[in-house]
Amino acid sequence: MRVMIMHKVNESTEAGVLPGPEVLAGMGRLIQEMVQAGVFLDAAGLKPSSTRVRLNFSRGEREVTKGPLVGRNELIAGFALMKVRSMEEAIAWATRFAQVVGDVEIDVGPVTEPWDLGVAPRPPGEVPLRVLAMHKADESSEAFAAPNPETMAEMGKLIEEMTKAGVLLATEGLKPSSEGWRLRYGGGKRTVIDGPFAESKELIAGYVMLRVKSREELLDWAGRFAAVVGDVELDVRPLFEDSDLAPVEPHGRGAAEGRRA
Repeated sequence: MRVMIMHKVNESTEAGVLPGPEVLAGMGRLIQEMVQAGVFLDAAGLKPSSTRVRLNFSRGEREVTKGPLVGRNELIAGFALMKVRSMEEAIAWATRFAQVVGDVEIDVGPVTEPWDLGVAPRPPGEVPLRVLAMHKADESSEAFAAPNPETMAEMGKLIEEMTKAGVLLATEGLKPSSEGWRLRYGGGKRTVIDGPFAESKELIAGYVMLRVKSREELLDWAGRFAAVVGDVELDVRPLFEDSDLAPVEPHGRGAAEGRRA
């Protein structure tokens, strides 16, 4: 199964404090081990919420809130990783998404790049902005309610357009929190909470995506992640697979979810 492990913000990450050399080196070694084990799919960290924007779409109206953001409904239903020229362009694409799905809340934020961490030089010239757009869960997504065929077809068309424009790097849908776990690491102890989660008010600081064979393997890798970063809370959610969704060709949700460029 493919899973997304999301770690939460803390005072240091919100203040823009960069990880120390030991943490960076430890995370580099861990990711290398994940790659060698064949479980690593992707990972990204987000910049502080002061750099993000929250878009709330309701009854045809859009409300824009600039960061820093306050966590409220932070259960994620899906995400799109985009390569854009500006935050304004990212917001425009997120608005197109909302026009397809209806009322929705989306947080849009820039991704931390290697040169932000001082581990690689910044490329010369104008560098595209990588941005993560995360749309929030609602009663329908938590109830595993599939979109109607018209919505699925329109979403497929939008994703195809974004891909052709060179904007879309990846998009995934997350299964309801009832199929996930919340892991808390602190004081040398681990607490595992089975979903569903009534609420999640902590903002997401980043994620790692893995392909694992079992819950036990997942917990092992999550524990090793926590050993590198220290006390942390992780939300783990399985990702939708094509087999989970009724195929609607050529632009169904099966084509829309799980697209990676």
